[in-house]
Amino acid sequence: METDTRNTTDAGNGDLNAGTVNPRSIDFLLDIPLNVSVEVGRSRILVKELLQMREGYVIELDKLAGEPLDLYVNSKLIARGEAVLANDKFGLRLTDVISPAERIENLG
Repeated sequence: METDTRNTTDAGNGDLNAGTVNPRSIDFLLDIPLNVSVEVGRSRILVKELLQMREGYVIELDKLAGEPLDLYVNSKLIARGEAVLANDKFGLRLTDVISPAERIENLG
């Protein structure tokens, strides 16, 4: 069964086939909370090593000192950057932001 979508509109949001979106139509999305995390690096350890951990124990990570840190939003890589101080707290200065097309591609 075929559907004719040539004149599809949605409650005053304009022609959906024109590729334009009325910004007000997504306003409800702007207040959705997201989990943001910064990853310094990763490591794989044995249970034996986990049980041996004490204060002062050092875990070697897979990234070299000076390499960019990874910024994840809801567990999806969004950008990379360098650690900075911002009002006596850690911050991240973005140096490489994943393009919107790549972000959408990585959702699958």
